[in-house]
Amino acid sequence: MIKFPLSTEKSIRLMEAQNKLIFVVERQMKKPEIKEELEKLLSVKIDKVNTLVDKKGNKKAYVTFSADNPAIDVATKLGLM
Repeated sequence: MIKFPLSTEKSIRLMEAQNKLIFVVERQMKKPEIKEELEKLLSVKIDKVNTLVDKKGNKKAYVTFSADNPAIDVATKLGLM
């Protein structure tokens, strides 16, 4: 389950420079599951998903969108911008 998109200075910088958004997800989710759920939820094509678990135990998914779907447009749709 996707919990929420992360809106921090780093996430905004990644969105503008590398066409990425950061989402906090359930810890047991795997990369293909994250990609599939976000593609259904947002109706966009995703190129790549990288994950990490921080010190607090939260799992973050760094999602790279295809060039056809700028991350800024997706963030606007989600209400982050």
